[in-house]
Amino acid sequence: MGRKTDAASRLAAALAIVLGTSEIPLRLRAWDGSEAGPAGAPLIVFRSRRALRRILWSPGQLGLSRAYVSGDIDAPDDVFASFSALSSAGKLAEPGPFRRPTVRELAFLVGTAVRLGALGPNPAPPPEEARIVRAGRRHSKKRDAAAISHHYDVGNDFYGLVLGPSMVYSCAVWDSEDTGLEAAQEAKIDLVCRKLGLRPGMRVLDVGCGWGSFALHAAQRYGADVVGVTLSTEQAALAGKRVADAGLTDRIEIRVQDYRDVEDGPFDAISSIGMSEHVGGEQMPAYVSRLHGLLRPGGRLLNHAISWNAGPTDPDPDSFIPRYVFPDGEMLSLAETVTALEGGGFEVLDVEALRRHYALTLRAWVRNLEDHWEEAVDIVGAGRARVWRLYMAASALGFETGLTGVNQVLVQKAGGAEPPLRRTDWI
Repeated sequence: MGRKTDAASRLAAALAIVLGTSEIPLRLRAWDGSEAGPAGAPLIVFRSRRALRRILWSPGQLGLSRAYVSGDIDAPDDVFASFSALSSAGKLAEPGPFRRPTVRELAFLVGTAVRLGALGPNPAPPPEEARIVRAGRRHSKKRDAAAISHHYDVGNDFYGLVLGPSMVYSCAVWDSEDTGLEAAQEAKIDLVCRKLGLRPGMRVLDVGCGWGSFALHAAQRYGADVVGVTLSTEQAALAGKRVADAGLTDRIEIRVQDYRDVEDGPFDAISSIGMSEHVGGEQMPAYVSRLHGLLRPGGRLLNHAISWNAGPTDPDPDSFIPRYVFPDGEMLSLAETVTALEGGGFEVLDVEALRRHYALTLRAWVRNLEDHWEEAVDIVGAGRARVWRLYMAASALGFETGLTGVNQVLVQKAGGAEPPLRRTDWI
């Protein structure tokens, strides 16, 4: 077949070694136009020799991620099918350290790079990689602020394209797969309000308030007075504007503030929606203690968080999510979260698993991004848009396979009124 088929077939052999599999369920197209792999399989395009060089220098998830974010690799067909095939072949979704090639395999990879003219120095990582965030002590207030800024301060207009008018950046609650995203997000926020037992005049703390959607709903629909705190200056700016536009500045206060610095309790209820993933396992007891101390007796806390369902593991700091998406983020198991909450003096009232709901939410966000791709690229650049596309599509697959989950854990501080005998307050 000559040189026209040589590049793609050699790439296929090299990628199989990197993924630790005998064959890959993908069709590969090389920079020279050659192709290899089963007909009808999802297509992965290697646009330049630099893609192979990135993978050789960082075998596994990080090298592949860098190649995709930089545009050296593309998945022009169904992004979910392509990422699913890669993940199933090499377990790329798992956060633990990736399998390193043996000496013999490494020699083959280097030889492949020589034959394809891809041997050379390690290419610089894409600028979207969060390298500077790692300065300082892990989960110090300064480092947490930098990590939050990396993820959330990328432009409110960009998030508006992805999230839609609700501006809610956490799992929605769907009555069915046909429920629209906006209705599903409103249902989730209302469910949280009901679980917290909100009533007019109650004082509520929203930890990690995002763009203010929960605060607005709690004030408008339930008559609550809400303090929302976030470390993102861009989130706070838009949340404050939304509050002012709604005429609710007397009922809602938005602060750029670390929850550890909140001193004006007590609160009747606390919502923490998609925030505790930023806390870290070692800091969970302090997080729980802090929120427990801010609640009045009998007050409720709703902790809504992604969970790691595949057993205990040490997260790999050099995998895609910590490098590009959530620096210093940590997923705990549901058992670890419940243990921390009970250990901090809370009584568990309810646990609801929403794994399938997050898969639907992420697929809706990916559709929004792809429907507005050119506009998104204009706002944040192609690299950042590709980071979010990879992150959301891969995360959807993680929820669909059960690798990850998401749970709402409702707890109550001792004292005050007894909880209802059954869930009639929120079902």
